[in-house]
Amino acid sequence: MKRRLLFAILLIIVLGLILKYGAAAAAPIAYDLPPEAAAFRPGPNLDVVMNNCTGCHSADYIVTQPRGPKFKTDFWRAEVTKMIKVYGAPIPDADVPKIVEYLAATY
Repeated sequence: MKRRLLFAILLIIVLGLILKYGAAAAAPIAYDLPPEAAAFRPGPNLDVVMNNCTGCHSADYIVTQPRGPKFKTDFWRAEVTKMIKVYGAPIPDADVPKIVEYLAATY
């Protein structure tokens, strides 16, 4: 019985120490982000793109997408739809055509 009581006391002490000093070891780490490698190009509805797209990714993601005549409106509409349906981007329905217009015209 004495062993159980001693074990319980030691367990309480150890847990108390972990709670007291363990939290200090988990302090947040600060670091500097690298500079942007790409910027959104000027174009129609850039403000809508900045308000909707930059919360999740930078312009780097857009400039790495395929280019050429077949990668215009339909391609960008599919990409914006994917961002909404697959990744859960909170883009209002009214902003989708504006974003697609910007992407098709600018990239």
